[in-house]
Amino acid sequence: MAAKIGYAAMLEQFHPTELVGLCALAESNGFDGVMAADHLQPWVPQQGQASFVWAFMAAAAERTRGDIGPGVTCPTFRTHPVVIAQAAATLAAMYPGRFWLGLGSGEALNEHVVAGYWPEAPERINRMFEAIDLIQRLFSGKDVKHDGRFFKMETVRLWTMPQEPPPIYVATAGPVTARRTGKTVDGLITVGAPEEKIEMIFQKCRQGRAEADRDPATFRFIGQLHLSWAETDEQALENAMTEWPNGGMRFPKQDIRSPQDFEQMAKLVRPEDFKGRMLISSDLEAHRREIQRFIDFGFDQVYLHNVGRNQREWIEAFGREVLPALTS
Repeated sequence: MAAKIGYAAMLEQFHPTELVGLCALAESNGFDGVMAADHLQPWVPQQGQASFVWAFMAAAAERTRGDIGPGVTCPTFRTHPVVIAQAAATLAAMYPGRFWLGLGSGEALNEHVVAGYWPEAPERINRMFEAIDLIQRLFSGKDVKHDGRFFKMETVRLWTMPQEPPPIYVATAGPVTARRTGKTVDGLITVGAPEEKIEMIFQKCRQGRAEADRDPATFRFIGQLHLSWAETDEQALENAMTEWPNGGMRFPKQDIRSPQDFEQMAKLVRPEDFKGRMLISSDLEAHRREIQRFIDFGFDQVYLHNVGRNQREWIEAFGREVLPALTS
């Protein structure tokens, strides 16, 4: 199957009505599929938005024909897993064969508002996999009762069900979680990284898949690639520094709690901090090569996020000159 190039809809940056229109524009210019960011707050105040991803996805799905899913939802703090399961089953029933459920272990920026105590990473990961087990059992359509380490649920079933449950993809960049991902779900979501790190994550997913005796051919590798393109290199850099300084922060971000804290940290970001993390260039051919590199590495789908406000110009330029030149 040929790799697909999708559009990353960043709800941190754009009003949802505008973003629905951008999803439709992207599809009309050759993009295939939408990955919608789930945020309660933007990374930095400059980004300025944070709409409810589930409402947005229904509206975007009505205006498009490709796949759609959240990249990614945390099923363990703000929202109980049973609510995530119900929301996912409903969208999968409304848009058969199109919806997928992207899950992650969470970031304090979005989750700490109801967490009380914000746990260390190992506990957050264990919470996520318990939630995944609960969601998968609910996707059976049968009565489910749960009394686990982190979650409790009285007997209930999902009454509105799709013919087939939506695939579950887990976002991670770590080896232990990647191995568990291969064992338990249908695919991996990860961001751009050095090739040796991506190869390690792929290998761990395949190892977990083999240990669980699950068909490796059904496992999907999904990439999200941040980039900054503009008509000049100077504008592309300005867009990255202003709109997406978090892309240049070379440290874990899961424990930072507010956009204002990120704003202060952004003052330390320098142009060289983006090197090796995000391509910043006006050269369309350079962007084509970067995307092609991820396709060649084995990603089944790559969702592109241009960090600037120049979405329409970028979508049209890439649709005209970059996407047609990619090969699988």
